[in-house]
Amino acid sequence: MNIIWFNWKDAGHPAAGGAEVINEGLAERLAADGHTVTFLTAGFPGAAPTQKRRGFTIIRTGGRFTNYFTAARYFKSHRAELAPDLVIDECNTMPYFAGRYSRTRTVLFFHMLCREIWFYEMPQPMALAGYLLEPLYLRLLKPKNEIITISDSTKKDLIRHGFKPAGIKVISEAVELPPVPSLTALAKYEAPTLLSHGSIHPMKRTLEQVKAFELTKAKIPDLRLIISGSASTSYGQKVLEYVKNSPYASSIRYAGRTTEAAKLTLMQKCHILLVTSVKEGWGLVVTEAASQGTPSVVYDVDGLRDSVRHNQTGLVATANTPAAMADAIESLLTNPKKYESFRNAGWEWSKTLSFDHAYADFVRVLGL
Repeated sequence: MNIIWFNWKDAGHPAAGGAEVINEGLAERLAADGHTVTFLTAGFPGAAPTQKRRGFTIIRTGGRFTNYFTAARYFKSHRAELAPDLVIDECNTMPYFAGRYSRTRTVLFFHMLCREIWFYEMPQPMALAGYLLEPLYLRLLKPKNEIITISDSTKKDLIRHGFKPAGIKVISEAVELPPVPSLTALAKYEAPTLLSHGSIHPMKRTLEQVKAFELTKAKIPDLRLIISGSASTSYGQKVLEYVKNSPYASSIRYAGRTTEAAKLTLMQKCHILLVTSVKEGWGLVVTEAASQGTPSVVYDVDGLRDSVRHNQTGLVATANTPAAMADAIESLLTNPKKYESFRNAGWEWSKTLSFDHAYADFVRVLGL
């Protein structure tokens, strides 16, 4: 089967995240099963216009915003060559409306809806325009009743916008990192250490993690914080400037954008992962950390309340504020029995969130 997959980012993109890990893990397995998979995605500086990776093909046209038009144009002009049997229209901020011109079966794939994220990531008036337009373009998509998503939170979000529950299929999330073979063999840092990992963007609210650390540090004096992720944006620079002026600056380490090996080490050696996103499709970093023996404290938002089983694998803060997060951090670090219980439960759960499981869900829903 020839599968054409519209999505504005591939895993090589500088802004790639958890969604791209899932997409390419699924595409690799589709290719291994004999399907031809082609991504139509956006270009970026230094990227080749075409690339073969992990058994599938990537075709890059246009940029962040123009790709929605250039990918559609490429598809239409190369329709005979692409010979699609199935089209996946991934809505990552905006859909491609591929169902209107694909002339074949088209499935919508949502990791999450944006809504309030527009106000964190885009300048005005673009933010307001995106916020107001989202319900309108979702209304245009309603007749297309084949929808796949990766969390109950996103399913509920889609239902709120008028999509029929029966048409929305939820597939399992997948953790690419293999869970550590044993928790007893892991050595944590000597001092209790919090980890902030991921791109430092406004919608991630990294600064609130630093403030939560400061509040907890006042009660747990030997507490440390490691920030891992690119700070190339103006928001990233704002966070680093805040850290520089913090009264606890000597207890905060900025690790920069880390390699996979360094990420693995941090997730194994730190005590708690902090996540404060405005919303997520799932929160892949949470289950990645759990697979390496580290529980999370997160804000109570879409996606994060899916990737953390509250009071079992981690804690969902009682409010989306640094103070509430600090209370949760303190309650976990000062209760060794609860901490070890959370570590073990998260680790065991991560074993069930495999790509094999997610792929089995995916092909079952697609009927392949």
